[in-house]
Amino acid sequence: MEQPILIAGPCVIESAALLDTVAQRLVDINRRRGTDIIFKASFDKANRTSLHSFRGPGLERGLAMLADVKQRYGLKVLTDIHEAWQAAPAGEVCDVLQIPAFLCRQTDLLVAAARTGRTVNIKKAQFLAGRDMRYAVEKAREAGARDVWLTERGNMMGYGTLVVDFRNISDMRDIVPTVIMDCTHSVQRPDAKDGKTGGDRRFVEPMALAAKAFGATGYFMEVHPTPDAGLSDAANMLELDRLEGLIEKLITT
Repeated sequence: MEQPILIAGPCVIESAALLDTVAQRLVDINRRRGTDIIFKASFDKANRTSLHSFRGPGLERGLAMLADVKQRYGLKVLTDIHEAWQAAPAGEVCDVLQIPAFLCRQTDLLVAAARTGRTVNIKKAQFLAGRDMRYAVEKAREAGARDVWLTERGNMMGYGTLVVDFRNISDMRDIVPTVIMDCTHSVQRPDAKDGKTGGDRRFVEPMALAAKAFGATGYFMEVHPTPDAGLSDAANMLELDRLEGLIEKLITT
């Protein structure tokens, strides 16, 4: 059976020590499980709820830290970009450029990412159906992208929560061969309580296993050794110690 694509890492770059801790664990899992987990971390969280929320180290320092992870641990690296001018420098370091869900219709951003020659992972907007993502894919492909992925991360239900219609996975597989399930952002409760997005990590594993049943070809999981102390998406990140157990279920059952 072909191995699924696996993406894991902290929501945002908090420190070099955090990146080392997570990268070392991913290397260990890869060695034991024969996987090829892609390391994910954001250099800038430009879409935080509050102006006062931690955003990360910024483009230059953040990319240097990701390049260090790639060089020292031999891991492929993914990061998200929010503006078109970030694509070229990010593409010099990262193997995959990710387009945030709220920005998946931004033509200039998609075109800039596509022109780097890197894989482009486009997250489905919370306000779109899976079948509508064909237009974002067309933009990226016509701009030169050779490899385009789509990621499911739920849809808004009213004002305070997300729901996942797993039929979107099948619909998006009609558009591209690679459809990723974002198992952690899909458990958000985006009601901005106290200026922060809430969530419930208890449902990360069921989200992943349900997505597998619907034909997902990859899984995205934000992880942290102490997620409740994380500086972004604390309520949704999976405990790092639980990652290997979930991966085992995804690749063996």
